[in-house]
Amino acid sequence: MSQLVLEGISKTFRGVEVLRDVALTAEPGEFICLLGPSGSGKSTLLRMIGGFETPDVGSIRVSGEEIRDLPPNRRHIGFVFQDYALFPHLTVEENIAFGLKCSKTEKAEMAARIASVLKLVGLVGLEKRHPKQLSGGQQQRVAIARAIALRPSLLLLDEPLSNLDAKLRRQIRLEMRELQQELGITTIMVTHDQEEAMTMGDRIAVLQSGVIQQIGRPMELYRNPANLFVAGFLGDPPINLHEGRGVVRDGNAGVEAMGLFFPAELGEASAAGAGWDGKAFTLGLRPEDVEVVREGEGVPAVVEVVEHLGASALVHVRTEASRSRLTAQSHGKWVPEAGERVALNLHAGSGLLFDAGTTLAVPNVKLRAPALPAGAGR
Repeated sequence: MSQLVLEGISKTFRGVEVLRDVALTAEPGEFICLLGPSGSGKSTLLRMIGGFETPDVGSIRVSGEEIRDLPPNRRHIGFVFQDYALFPHLTVEENIAFGLKCSKTEKAEMAARIASVLKLVGLVGLEKRHPKQLSGGQQQRVAIARAIALRPSLLLLDEPLSNLDAKLRRQIRLEMRELQQELGITTIMVTHDQEEAMTMGDRIAVLQSGVIQQIGRPMELYRNPANLFVAGFLGDPPINLHEGRGVVRDGNAGVEAMGLFFPAELGEASAAGAGWDGKAFTLGLRPEDVEVVREGEGVPAVVEVVEHLGASALVHVRTEASRSRLTAQSHGKWVPEAGERVALNLHAGSGLLFDAGTTLAVPNVKLRAPALPAGAGR
């Protein structure tokens, strides 16, 4: 197991900055996902680790050794490409053996490694088949087997599941995670799919415009995003976002949003000292923190659209007082119908607050359930 350390990685292509001062450490045996939209720089960063691109400045170290200027074949790193890059004229075992032959592995050792990885990835019996005779999932396993047969110090995965259908993706990502844990190999995976990142990564590094916005464990990023971008990028269905402003009433601080007043506990910061009153905020509520109940006690609302997802449903509502739209996630037996009047319980304790100017999360603030508008309730 190897440690990967990136420090001060920056890269500019034709005057366009694609990576800026990137720093990242992957501990031995850790699985890290590089997550971000197209053009965020995540694949470029992966290619730099693999030796297919060179940073303008910065350091790339594996177990303390600087590898920035080494060619790919001297880095001892396994790379699985998005399109798998299998040789169509070679069989499964010949594809796996290709890298071993290049590294001049002895025949007996080569045969033992091929047999071992075929068993690991579940391809025993398919050794003589060519790639065109395999399913997409089987081709992906061959690409992984070829990479791990070399016993690399790092495994790099460039959106390895993007060519698979949704059902097969779920199956393969579980198999990949189990394999990575069994091998204990330090792994870096690029993906734009936040569900893949949340389910596979020990930690996630979220990139935007060549900058790492936040690094952390999946639920840490989900529940405590550093800024508005991370909050909006993680989560399906997306977070509910609404404009708000700070209010101080009789010395008590809160946030007005959606026509409601959310009391706030500011921790050690005083409302006056923090310039709270009148400050512009963005309030975020995850769909699972918006509870839809039968009309009565709660914030009055009307159901606009219901999306049935099987075990759960997404309920899109509009509040009656402020006409604010929210999405709720329902897992109960009762699901309302479009046009039905309902009530909302907003679990503001899980709510997120962002500075409207900087888009950074506001620290040390705990929101409470909002006071109901006049006339609400039974």
